[in-house]
Amino acid sequence: MAVEVISLKDVTKDYGHGRGIFDVSFDVQEGIVFGFLGPNGAGKTTAIRHIMGFSKPQKGTVRVNQLDSWIYASQIQQNLGYLPGEIALPEHVTGAAFLQMMKKLRGMETDVYLHELLDYFELDCQGAIKRMSLGEKRKLAIVAAFMHDPAILVLDEPTSGLDPIMQKRFIQFIQKEKARGKTILLSSHMFSEVEATCDDIAIIKDGVVVATFDVAQLKETLPKKFQLQMQDEEALVQLQLHVKEVASIEEINGTEMLVSVPRQHLTSFIQRLASHQIEKFHEIPFRLESYFMKFYER
Repeated sequence: MAVEVISLKDVTKDYGHGRGIFDVSFDVQEGIVFGFLGPNGAGKTTAIRHIMGFSKPQKGTVRVNQLDSWIYASQIQQNLGYLPGEIALPEHVTGAAFLQMMKKLRGMETDVYLHELLDYFELDCQGAIKRMSLGEKRKLAIVAAFMHDPAILVLDEPTSGLDPIMQKRFIQFIQKEKARGKTILLSSHMFSEVEATCDDIAIIKDGVVVATFDVAQLKETLPKKFQLQMQDEEALVQLQLHVKEVASIEEINGTEMLVSVPRQHLTSFIQRLASHQIEKFHEIPFRLESYFMKFYER
């Protein structure tokens, strides 16, 4: 039976002038990576602030491990790692001193996992924080969020400021943490990291959740898309007439055609292709960005 680790029910925080979140509901099940997707200003950080217990909803409930996030914030955060989108680190200390301070605050008894993280993210934390680059500060914040090996992770735009190599390494790290059974909420506007890591996704637009879905199930239900090329335009017209009952013609360009085929018509579609001389044929892979943009183009 699925266990709800994070749960928002009809949560509203209205800052006026259309800003805030409105009747937001979603659940994050134990052991999955949940993607919270939307552009800057859509309401992702506001929702996360409620999960962390930094803000009290005007309406609705927010629970983490069945505990009210506002009332039991300090208790919840003992086993939760939080990486904010906007990093605010103490500038007057070294990275090492900051991590030791976090270790004491969390009552950690060992540095073993901390040093594993420092090695993995290739971070030299001995220097003063004020002299660190944006990428080094982001890595320091990542290490601080993960160092106590929490069961729940709430990550707001986690790879912002990281170079492409370190972004890829972070994605691999999230995949590894998921394999260890962690529950992860990943807020992002970067489709590559969401598509590479997430099991479930919620899309938020103007403070309202406009879609929630299981990524694997979505891929299994959406029509498949194919790009075909014929020898000449006349042959393309003949093919178009033959497949129009089982496929939607999305685009025609010279001797090429892009078609969308519902899953139930795939067999019939392939059978109809067999009687035509096709020059080129390939499937267009599912792209989360294309699906996402449908909600933002409406």
